[in-house]
Amino acid sequence: MLTMNYTYRIYPNVVQQTELRSWLETCPGVYNYALRELKDWIASRKCSVDRCSLEKEYIIPADEPFPSYHRQQNNLPKAKKQFPHLGQVHSQVLQTTIRRLHDTWEAFQKRGHGFPRFKKFGQFKSFVFPQFKNNPINGFTIKLPKIGEVPINLHRPIPNGFKVKQVRVLSRIRGTQWYVVVTIESDISVPDVPVHGRAIGIDLGLERFLTASDRFFQERPKFFKSMQRQLKLLQRRAARKQKGSQNWEKAQIEVARMHHRIANRRRDFHLKTAHQLCDRVQTIFAEDLNVKGLTRGMLRKDCVDAAFGQFLSLTEWVCWKRGVYFAKVNPHGTSQTCPSCFATVSKGLEVREHHCPECGYRTHRDHAAAEMVLHRGQENVVSQGLWGTETACQVGLSGVYDLDKWRGAGIPNRETGKPAL
Repeated sequence: MLTMNYTYRIYPNVVQQTELRSWLETCPGVYNYALRELKDWIASRKCSVDRCSLEKEYIIPADEPFPSYHRQQNNLPKAKKQFPHLGQVHSQVLQTTIRRLHDTWEAFQKRGHGFPRFKKFGQFKSFVFPQFKNNPINGFTIKLPKIGEVPINLHRPIPNGFKVKQVRVLSRIRGTQWYVVVTIESDISVPDVPVHGRAIGIDLGLERFLTASDRFFQERPKFFKSMQRQLKLLQRRAARKQKGSQNWEKAQIEVARMHHRIANRRRDFHLKTAHQLCDRVQTIFAEDLNVKGLTRGMLRKDCVDAAFGQFLSLTEWVCWKRGVYFAKVNPHGTSQTCPSCFATVSKGLEVREHHCPECGYRTHRDHAAAEMVLHRGQENVVSQGLWGTETACQVGLSGVYDLDKWRGAGIPNRETGKPAL
């Protein structure tokens, strides 16, 4: 079973936007009510039998079962009689809201932290229609239950053999832009991409966004920092408005639109860079970075602006779509090891050149790390017996072959120095 997500922009009218916003206000209320039941049941059973809690707690009978997903879902028809406004929302949308809470609860039990929190006003940005009897997309409109037909920008068609499984409605820029994430599935099975063809290792950094083992490199655009002055000006204007007024809301929309533009530019750069890598090679190895740790250091603003985690995720998706093998390796010590003789060469962050005192190999620090990533990746695939013959394995999906603007675009940026091995 193959499942994918396609994102499209939709253009609801004023009445439909009002209805969608009211649903996004109702769903958090259902979420918080179900969470309150869950917390009350836990609080009534966390104290010892021979003493009472110092804080006031609800007394729930001992034979009362745990408020599971199915119990709270079955209580929704009773809640609609008590609260008639719940009937305006599609029933399955409310069910998926309860499911969302219990998915968070189950994830909390597995990892031991991250207890579900109450949702404030405006925190719910999406809701889900979990199933459709017929295909909701008809031409350039999508039919949403209880909402009606909404114009959609179908910039790429649904591939043949796929059917729509569910649709998630997203609100962006404080409810001024709307998107749908269409989940499609097919019965076909796509085999894993084997290791084949030419292989490279890539190193991600802040001086250069990407450096490959074949000396190809990509400079790092500073998306946030380049627009930080404009964003600061918009935020200062918003702070001077009276909170809750119409002018304040307009100023907040301008700030949200600027953040949305920065995120779109960053994602576009990541996708184009991933496609450029797939045009060059058939096997890519990258470092398995601790992205969360990078966002807590001294250079956290630059690391968040570069978004290494998003780039690795998008690169993995593009490689799967393009039939390119992608794997991550252990990043420990890649910049402190000589790729020529594998001797340990300690150097601080201020040292940007690798010079091995053992073998005399000299190159850029990031290039040496990329060569070390390539060596570790080849060691892993050889030890696992994955290295095979070269093959052409691609899935016939829309957008895979529309890459003529990247192919034959010229010679990539290269350094001068020792040729790549």
